[in-house]
Amino acid sequence: MTPLIDPFARAISYLRVSVTDRCDFRCTYCMSEHMTFLPKADLLSLEELDRLCTAFIRMGVQKLRITGGEPLVRKGILTFFEAMSRHLQTGALKELTLTTNGSQLTKFAEPLAALGIRRINVSLDTLDPEKFAHITRWGRLPQVLDGIKAAKAAGLRVKINAVALKGFNEDELFPLLDWCAREDQDLTFIEVMPMGEDMADTLRLDQYWPLKDLRARVAERFTLTDLTERTGGPARYVRIEETGQKLGFITPLTHNFCESCNRVRLTCTGQLYMCLGQEDMADLRAPLRATPDDAVVEDAIRAAIARKPKGHDFDYTRQHVKGQMTRHMSHTGG
Repeated sequence: MTPLIDPFARAISYLRVSVTDRCDFRCTYCMSEHMTFLPKADLLSLEELDRLCTAFIRMGVQKLRITGGEPLVRKGILTFFEAMSRHLQTGALKELTLTTNGSQLTKFAEPLAALGIRRINVSLDTLDPEKFAHITRWGRLPQVLDGIKAAKAAGLRVKINAVALKGFNEDELFPLLDWCAREDQDLTFIEVMPMGEDMADTLRLDQYWPLKDLRARVAERFTLTDLTERTGGPARYVRIEETGQKLGFITPLTHNFCESCNRVRLTCTGQLYMCLGQEDMADLRAPLRATPDDAVVEDAIRAAIARKPKGHDFDYTRQHVKGQMTRHMSHTGG
């Protein structure tokens, strides 16, 4: 089958799939405390998600990352991972992984590892229990740390994703680095993203901590060597020579990482976003439910990929961070 190629000759080999809009946390930069979630009928069933993901894999997707919300709170989610693991066994899928808040890992780590998952990302912004409870609203740090231990005991490689939040976890930069070094965990920092409809713009600006500043602070203490390796995502990596650990930076606001973008994102309602920073999307749920003919679904996917833009353009970046960009003219990202 002809692989998925976008208008800029980029092969689409990486699909991020949200399997639920629900989460057992309410992180302040992500969700309002009292969320109204989607009706069940709007969500793709696990069988529909299987059918769509399988179509993408037939068309050349080799990496599948499962996200949410919190993916592990979706009822019956292991059956979906079992379905996807068959593509690992045939070799059609090179990697099946997920991003999680870690709250459910004590329950799911072993079965996930048994299904062929080898590494996971855990979102964790602070090691302070009180600050963790504050920023997640509903979360408890010991539950997440126990989940990380369970994941490692099951043989999963853990990478920590920390959102860089000015005035919140600035003072934890080196404690997070030191903890990850001790635990043999990679660490990636992420600039606060222009997402979350209920989030006030002023709050976003107050929290915005450019990763160029963060990297410069790390470089005052450690020797950093830029790495050319990529894991299929947008992170750029350095090696900390003194500890040997790998440190990543995801900088959507100060560095355009679009030139090699091989990713698209599927929501739990069947909307395909060809670019994280563009509003344009394609509805795959309608053709999926209209006919059992997978050729129709594949045609819809190809038509969507034909609209994939060259790069992102966050309105937030243009409208609200202009002053920040002026003050940080030397920003080039990680």
